[in-house]
Amino acid sequence: MSETIIRLAARGDGVTANGRHVAGAVTGDEVSEDGAIEPGPHHVDPPCRHFPQCGGCQLQHADAVALEQFVRECASSAAEGQGIDVGTVQPAQLSPPKTRRRATLHAMRASGRIVIGFREEKSHRIVDLAECHVLDPALFALVQPLRDLLTAWPGKLALDIVLTLADQGIDCLLSGLKVEELAQEELLRDFAGHYSLARLAVDDGLGPENRWEPEPVTITLGGIPVTMPHGAFLQATPQGEAALVGAVVEWVAGARVVADLFSGLGTFSFPLAEGRKVLAVEASRDAHLACKAAAGVSRRDVHALHRDLYRNPLRPEEMAGCDMVVLDPPRAGARAQVEQLAASKVERIAYVSCNPVSWARDCRALVDAGWRCIELRPVGQFLWSTHIELASLFVREPEGG
Repeated sequence: MSETIIRLAARGDGVTANGRHVAGAVTGDEVSEDGAIEPGPHHVDPPCRHFPQCGGCQLQHADAVALEQFVRECASSAAEGQGIDVGTVQPAQLSPPKTRRRATLHAMRASGRIVIGFREEKSHRIVDLAECHVLDPALFALVQPLRDLLTAWPGKLALDIVLTLADQGIDCLLSGLKVEELAQEELLRDFAGHYSLARLAVDDGLGPENRWEPEPVTITLGGIPVTMPHGAFLQATPQGEAALVGAVVEWVAGARVVADLFSGLGTFSFPLAEGRKVLAVEASRDAHLACKAAAGVSRRDVHALHRDLYRNPLRPEEMAGCDMVVLDPPRAGARAQVEQLAASKVERIAYVSCNPVSWARDCRALVDAGWRCIELRPVGQFLWSTHIELASLFVREPEGG
């Protein structure tokens, strides 16, 4: 007797009505007692030869319908798990294939050759990429040239390669590479020039040092070029960024003063500063200074504040003049800041998150303090991954409601 897969679990396994988890199954598949999978209408052939070994993707065997359902249910289930009633859950917005504009690849010498790629799931073993259906083609096109470049380095080799598409082209950071000879320096400069890199930097353990940067590297946010420090956070795809920013811009209508907490380089601050004042609060000094400089040059009404919101959250009296607060914290959430928000008189809160679990925990504190989540917008910008983002809007319950 077979069972039908009715949904995908948070880690990507198919789940039957009685709670049986089946790896490699998707919604609509039939699973026999011995675990054999009969593909259903949403089971497709994975496009990449490296699936499922490569840890970069977990769900390439699911079609767009199953993926949309997975992303949407991950967000809504997190809310339900905390007893949070969400007014409207919008359909999930998925980023297309080959649009990832930032990634960290791993490289090492193995059996006399250079391998570069993502690691296998729950393993340190590197999948040597021969193709990739998530990376922007410009980033993937640099993989083989990097193999050729690193072949010149003697001895053992193990490093991370951080690639980001900036306004000027590819920003490449080689972390863990030892450059000890003039010839190696020249190889790096020749490589960067030949492939027209925007920047090439090396971190040998003492912090990134530029080897090539013909002009300052920037990323445009809300129409404003912002200097991009090494390692600065950037939404993974332009489409994912547009979905999250678009939601917040829609919700901010009518607000005159906005606080953008965990603001980073200004992903939300600069789009929100059209016709209103924005307080951009960020703990990373490099990101704060980049945002502050861009605000000064662009003359946008963005006021950058350097502050660790984990140790020193914005207090209710400091938010007294704000019509709306936007927060986009790291995966750990923002417990301390949410406690202060819950006690504030702010009218609206837009909470953007990359972790539904910590988001739901924080939102429980807001609901207990009289807030209501009226809209939730899930975003799957890490296509075929179990990692999701979301944007949510909270308003205060009316007195006596």
